[in-house]
Amino acid sequence: MNIQELEQQHTPGIYQKRDLAIVRGKDAVLWDSDGNPYIDCASNQGVNTLGYSNDAVVKAIAEQAATLINCSEIYYNDKRAQFMDLLYTILPQQLKRIFLCSSGTEANEAALKFARLSTGRTDVVATVRGFHGRTMGSLSATYEPKYRDPFKPLVPGFSHVPYNNLDAMREAVTTQTAAIIVEPVQGEGGVYPGSLEYLRGLRELASERGAMLIMDEVQTGLGRTGKWFACEHSGIAPDLLVMGKAIGGGVPMGAVGISDAVKNLAPGVHGTTFGGNPLASAAAIASLTEMKRLDIPRLAAEKGAYFKERLEEINSPVIREVRGLGLILGAELKTKTTAYIRALQGEGVLAIPAGINVLRFLPPAVITYEQIDTVIEKVAKVLAV
Repeated sequence: MNIQELEQQHTPGIYQKRDLAIVRGKDAVLWDSDGNPYIDCASNQGVNTLGYSNDAVVKAIAEQAATLINCSEIYYNDKRAQFMDLLYTILPQQLKRIFLCSSGTEANEAALKFARLSTGRTDVVATVRGFHGRTMGSLSATYEPKYRDPFKPLVPGFSHVPYNNLDAMREAVTTQTAAIIVEPVQGEGGVYPGSLEYLRGLRELASERGAMLIMDEVQTGLGRTGKWFACEHSGIAPDLLVMGKAIGGGVPMGAVGISDAVKNLAPGVHGTTFGGNPLASAAAIASLTEMKRLDIPRLAAEKGAYFKERLEEINSPVIREVRGLGLILGAELKTKTTAYIRALQGEGVLAIPAGINVLRFLPPAVITYEQIDTVIEKVAKVLAV
């Protein structure tokens, strides 16, 4: 019995699996159980910005596993304290406190609760095409009906307005709005960057109306867009900045950066068993230290610009538009992506969709220019008509 057959016996069927068993990774390359290599342009939906099996991260995990794996936040812990202090050095300066959890959706849940607690209000305005997670609060902020509809009724008080439309947001935000929640670059929704005017306008609007601005940087944070956080491109800081995916160097972790505008955070209002555990914190320390050493934001900016330019050079009538920021890139096609993603896998390149007709590329920032050229060659080949 092979890996696929064994796993299929026990999987609950909620994942659309590819017929591929991944067993090893290094930098920007993954290998399957038959020894075939793949240039990874998915990074586990943006997790592996630093690549796979980074030596410093591997060493930190091994050493911490032999020392102390778990320690809840009813105690202080050395690795947790060190990581929070290190993360603080790259956060927008207005964000002085940090809540640690185990995933991006948990971080969004915390941010939504903190916003309601701080303002005493209940409503939340999110955006069309926005994706914020699959737990009930995060799912209520998520737009896509296929994710939402099977679980209605969801948390009341959530509404959605068109993205990059400040007038629509002004109409929607009222005296009952606890928070505006947006992605600075929509990922799952099709790789749509927010304009500078839009994001700055959201900051002004939230402050004017007494609402919290929640910036969901689960996919864009930790250097992927060419800045440590995508909101920095517009020169703004949210009240609550949500992180996940790349923050733990591949180990599950989420976080919320919290400004002084957020009030009423008293003992017992929220909590998590595994948040900030020593193992994840040690991995995150090593990962962020490596990201700083390699200057991941610079690499993402330079390689992302090169990748985007090469995508735009592809002469294919199938491509409608190429867009993105740094190393979150999307090629919008005039047709569904499913067959092309399958064909790319057959050519040794892993990519993911963003909606039904956008090819999304989220490679590790350690991808080489030669590997980018190979990816472009394969994309051009499968999109040739």
